[in-house]
Order: sequence, then structure tokens, then C-alpha cells
Amino acid sequence: MSDVIQIQLHAPYLIFLADVADHVYAKTGLGVAHWCPERCIGQLRLRGCAVDAGLPDMDVKTAAARGARSLILGVAPVGGGIQRTWVAALEEAARAGLDIVAGMHHRLASVPGLAEAAASGGARLVDVRVPPPNLPVGSGRKRTGMRLLTVGTDCAVGKKYSALAITRELQRRGVKATFRATGQTGIMIAGEGLPIDAVVCDFTAGAAEVLSPDNDADHWDVIEGQGSLFHPGYAAVTLGLLHGSQPDAIVVCHEAGRGTHAGCAHYPLPDLVECIDTHLAMGRRTNPELRCVGVCLNTRLVPAGERRAWRRSRSARR
Repeated sequence: MSDVIQIQLHAPYLIFLADVADHVYAKTGLGVAHWCPERCIGQLRLRGCAVDAGLPDMDVKTAAARGARSLILGVAPVGGGIQRTWVAALEEAARAGLDIVAGMHHRLASVPGLAEAAASGGARLVDVRVPPPNLPVGSGRKRTGMRLLTVGTDCAVGKKYSALAITRELQRRGVKATFRATGQTGIMIAGEGLPIDAVVCDFTAGAAEVLSPDNDADHWDVIEGQGSLFHPGYAAVTLGLLHGSQPDAIVVCHEAGRGTHAGCAHYPLPDLVECIDTHLAMGRRTNPELRCVGVCLNTRLVPAGERRAWRRSRSARR
């Protein structure tokens, strides 16, 4: 039987934010910087980058001199490709002895010249988005233990953040709980997990079953959601994860102020009621007892003085 992947990353990290202009495509770097600040030494931004992880800006030479051991590719562009404009910085880091860590669909060793640069600097090329072999097809078998899955109205609305925060709070209250990472950022934070969106579609539900096996009756697996049932490009991974994880509870995540899907501006987002109802209808195929237990609202785009009123207006709609 396949198992989750486990990775050992060498800290401190230099977070590579490249030249991205939108936070949506820098969620890996922002996530690692937020949840693992003690492991991060700085950020490397190329010309045109409009994203700031709140870390000191530094170049490769400075980071290496200060003890950096890994360069984390903190960007997640559509399609998961490594851009040509990034390669010089990656090669410089590898030659300086920094491990290159990426969660792209494209493998690091396929980038011309990068493997040679890593060899010359004694650095590793670490691909996080590689699923284990021989994953099973989903069985639909009910497993022991309890499960909560974060879902969303769209991609990059806070599903990972919500799952991590819920896990932390459950543990603080003495509840047995484990965060189950399903994406590259979550795996970098937790050190283990399974990159669900890199699994062949027929095995997505089975991969979710492997990720969250039988457990104690009072133990909660808090599973990081992926994609959105409403996104025209990523709905398939969401449905497979929903069926395979067999959650007892879902928490719906939404970003205030976002009206259309990331990368698909001609597709409007569903409202929260439609989102809840659709997830319950689909999820009850493998767990008829599924309930929605809450909504997590990402209000970063709402002025601080207006957030409470915005939340109240949405809670009154149901």
C-alpha cells in the first residue's frame, strides 16, 4: 500500500517570490513565511514583483553568508511551470549550496543547467509535488476516526490557513487532531502529506483515503482542501478529495471582495449558501452524515473598520 510522502527540508529558508504581481500566485511563499517564520531568513524578489511576505529582502550572496540552506520557490503560477526569467537566480542559489525546493508540476531536474549548478554547489533539488507510486482507486469504505475538510468558493481563498488554524486550536483545547496536507505548501509546512492535484484523476479519491487512514474514534484529521467545485479548471480534484476524505464536517472558505474565479474572470463565484448546499449534496455520496459546521472568511481586502459589519451581513443570510 502507498503511504504519504515525507520530506526533510534544511532551514533557514530564502523565500523566492520571483516576479509575480498577484498574491494568489505567491501563496506558497506567503504560507511558509506565515506558518514557519522561525525557519525563514529572507525573501528574494525579482524586478516586477508586487508581493511582500514581510521578510527582509536579500540576494543569494547575502542569504548564503547569513546561513540560508534552502531556496523555497514560493510561487505557484497557473500550470505549475518554472519561468525562464527565474532560472538565473535558481542556478546562483544552487551554486552557492542552497537546496532548491519546489512544488511545481515541472521537475527541477528538467530545467536546463540547474542539475549541473546543484552538483557544483553540493545542493539538492527537492520536488515536493510528486505523489507516491501505486495509489489505489477509492473504495468508499467508511474509516474510523473523524474528519474535517476545508472547502472553498474558489482557489486560494484560505483553505490551507483555515485547516492549520483549526488544527492548532483543537490541539490547544486538548483534542486529538492532525493536519493532513494535500498541496505543496502544506507539505512544506508539515513535512509530510500527499499532493492531491498531482495524482492521476482515477486515483484522487484513493489518495485521499491513504492520506487519512483509520484512527481513534475521537481523533480528528483536519484535511487541507484543494481547488473548488465551482472552478471550471480545478473542480475535478475537489470532488475526488471530497469523496475520498469522507468528511464528517466541512468548513467553507471565502475571500471577501472576490467576485470571480482566479484565472477565469468570466465565471462568477457562487454565494455561500449555494456553495454549502452543493458540497453537502456531493459529499453525502460517501458520507451521508456530512454537515457544514462553519464558514471561514478571508477579509484581507476589507478595511479593518468594516470587517465586523461585513461578517455580520453574511451570517444573517442563511
